[in-house]
Amino acid sequence: MVKLALFFKAELENVTDVGPGDEGDIWHFKVKCTHCNEPNENWVGVSQLAQNEIAGSRGIANFVMNCKFCGRQEIDQTSVKPYTIENSGKFAQIAVIECRGLEITDFDPMTGFKAKGVDSGTIFESIDLTEGDWAEYDEKAEVPVRISDIKSKFKRA
Repeated sequence: MVKLALFFKAELENVTDVGPGDEGDIWHFKVKCTHCNEPNENWVGVSQLAQNEIAGSRGIANFVMNCKFCGRQEIDQTSVKPYTIENSGKFAQIAVIECRGLEITDFDPMTGFKAKGVDSGTIFESIDLTEGDWAEYDEKAEVPVRISDIKSKFKRA
């Protein structure tokens, strides 16, 4: 079992608490099997709220799949915390992912994020970061809000 910490970096303008939405939105990862080293060509979606049974165990995981080459089961579980405005422009840990039988090779924020207006507390749901940039207007605070210059990296936790 390997635990990986996902570090996130972005420039935040008038928003804080960037993280997954409350509806168990899906985060997207590229993975490879640690048994046969075969990469999965597709992005895999992981929801923090998903509860999948682990074959041959009484446990559950957020994500379960079988490698199409060696047939081994691959599992990962996540714990997440939001990225705050205090970290704007710096890498900060936003998730710890427990990996068994797989290695995460890439992360794409895509969709499924939310953020909160710094001054107004306005919640922005279903943020799409596919283009690497998101902008909106906070009507309560009468200011533009933005998430830009997104980067991510993994380190062993």
